Amino acid sequence: MPGLAVTTLGLSGFRSYSAAQLSLDGRPLVLLGANGAGKTNILEAVSLLSPGRGLRRASAAEMLRQPQAPGWKITAGIRREGQLHEIETWANAGSARQLRIDGKAAPQHALGRLVPMIWLVPSMDRLWIEGAEGRRRFLDRMTLSFFPDHADATLAYERSMRERNRLLRDGVQDVAWYRAIEARMAKAGATISENRRQALSLLEAAQKDARTSFPSAQLSLVSRDDTDGVFGQDELQAALADSRRRDMLAGRSLTGPHRADLDAVYLAKGVEARQCSTGEQKALLISLILANARAVSRQSGVPPIILLDEVAAHLDANRRAALFDEICALGAQAWLTGTDPQLFADLADRAMFMQVCEGQNGSIVSATDPP
Repeated sequence: MPGLAVTTLGLSGFRSYSAAQLSLDGRPLVLLGANGAGKTNILEAVSLLSPGRGLRRASAAEMLRQPQAPGWKITAGIRREGQLHEIETWANAGSARQLRIDGKAAPQHALGRLVPMIWLVPSMDRLWIEGAEGRRRFLDRMTLSFFPDHADATLAYERSMRERNRLLRDGVQDVAWYRAIEARMAKAGATISENRRQALSLLEAAQKDARTSFPSAQLSLVSRDDTDGVFGQDELQAALADSRRRDMLAGRSLTGPHRADLDAVYLAKGVEARQCSTGEQKALLISLILANARAVSRQSGVPPIILLDEVAAHLDANRRAALFDEICALGAQAWLTGTDPQLFADLADRAMFMQVCEGQNGSIVSATDPP
């Protein structure tokens, strides 16, 4: 049995589900169904068992079954290294999301310590050729799987940066105000930078000598402000002070870890990821997800929950079989979605299968036979 698994999942008023209850045995789970049936909604619900806004980055209001509904709720049983835990997260209409772990109110970073989680969804397929924001988010999600405090540092940094940007736009000249805000930015920014640096080191180690059919990537941080995207606290505070005049002209902060970007090179070919074919870019993403899972398992002793939305359809038969083999070798509980059962034939005796379909009162999920 895996060291970490969701054992039960309950949905109420969430997305396309009026009500649903899943009982799981810890093996990988394959969710089958037509497009639009509600498969990804289940993955999104599971993603909310980790810090943040989930794999769609949706607001609490967007997750309501109906706009006039009183609210939504997700309950989950978690087994970690033989210990059972209960998570409840919900949002009433017009209110922020709330969280209880084992019956007690808890901050979101507690989820990161209890349920490390990583995911790959179709919107990430263009990661290497679109803007830096998506790559930062991808890096920060991987970083969060190693360092649960990363979410708190990011929130603190963004909050302080918003305050500084407001001063810049208003043309405020008071040096004392800037110093106080920049000190907070520098403290949080240094934590972000160090967490990212360590995460890249852990990912590099997890790729070395790994028995994998997927290509290795060389990862590095770069920045649009002529730095390597990594800052110490004193260094960042000094850089912010030096850039006030320039930043005031721009009306925003132009220096700091929020300007960092993630570069990747397909090692076997020595080619930057953005110059690779679509298939090679997808293979690199899967490789990094698997490396992330191996690294988390080494660090914490348990593999993370892995969410893979519509991944199998974009792989040839050999790569699909290799992916399934690596997931099972990790002992990870992976949640996979797809429309064609035959794509998961290699998992037939190693996974649970469930069918998702539309019903009169919303999506319905039920056990089904493997292909």
